[in-house]
Amino acid sequence: MQSGAACLSGWVLEFAPDIRPRLDPVTGWSGGLGTEQQLRLRFATRDAAEAYALAQGLAYTVEEPPAERPIRPKVYADNFKYGRAENWTH
Repeated sequence: MQSGAACLSGWVLEFAPDIRPRLDPVTGWSGGLGTEQQLRLRFATRDAAEAYALAQGLAYTVEEPPAERPIRPKVYADNFKYGRAENWTH
């Protein structure tokens, strides 16, 4: 499969969990009182994300984006090519 690269630009601010999730005795679902974990704030630039965190008094860490992966195009027809190196498994 070939993974797309859409929606990879920009910066995301995610909140770390502050309390341990607890189990609901009736349903058995896990949950907590903190709703910050459900928020994801998106920013166009790193500076905008850091400015927001500083304005709100939030402690933050920055994770740099991963290096660009080389794109290796694949052709479906190669699955049926005569003399292919790998065994055909389907």
